[in-house]
Amino acid sequence: MFETRSRRSRMLLQLVLTVAVVPFVVPLIAMLQTSFEGAGWGNYLAVVQVPGFPKFFLNTIVIAGASIVIVYLATLMASFAFSKLRVRGKEVYFWLMMAALTLPEVVLIAPLYTTAVRLGLLGTYWSVILPIAALQIPFTVLIARGYVDGIPDAVFEAARIDGANTWRIFWSILVPLSRPIAVALMVLVLIYAWNSYLLPKVFLIDDGMGVVTQLPEFFRRQYNDDTPKILAASVITAIPTIIAYIALQRQFERGMAAGAIK
Repeated sequence: MFETRSRRSRMLLQLVLTVAVVPFVVPLIAMLQTSFEGAGWGNYLAVVQVPGFPKFFLNTIVIAGASIVIVYLATLMASFAFSKLRVRGKEVYFWLMMAALTLPEVVLIAPLYTTAVRLGLLGTYWSVILPIAALQIPFTVLIARGYVDGIPDAVFEAARIDGANTWRIFWSILVPLSRPIAVALMVLVLIYAWNSYLLPKVFLIDDGMGVVTQLPEFFRRQYNDDTPKILAASVITAIPTIIAYIALQRQFERGMAAGAIK
């Protein structure tokens, strides 16, 4: 971290940070204030009383949990291969994967829908889990590869000399050493999967498979939206990710910093 010794430098830095935070804090404050307009806490009670409210959270937990597991395993395997294994043309494959970062989610809806129909996955959790994981893997690999690059090659070479094969090295050495970056990956995927709206809206055609991001729709009307309740639903939706980030903040920052340094 940067350190400022003079009082003037600290005051200037504090001013810069305050100005930078204001554009993000003001909308959040306005959102909270508006969510209490009218019925006050009754707006939040109305959200909790939405039919099938626990099911919305359960569906989201299933999608987010499965996405985290898939992204975690695929990211570590890919990062290990790109960083430490001798694979012909691996840099070409790596940059082809990075090219996927330029594709926005909305552009892929049509081909993903066609694929889900042909595979018989439409209306199942997998029709959302697999696209979410696929869309996150390029970015997580970009971060994790930098972390794996920082692990000395001598560690893996010593394991090979002792007779360990590639899979043993992966499970017994890389996975334990990758715990800091694992937390960062988990938080990133959790936030993305928890806040996903378009993919569940399109692929989960059963009304009983809704996710938390669809809760505000219960308070939208044809001519008059119930804005306080919509914002109350948005606040409730955001609470789990905020708690997760606060609880894992230190590990997340360490993992991101480690992944950024080669």
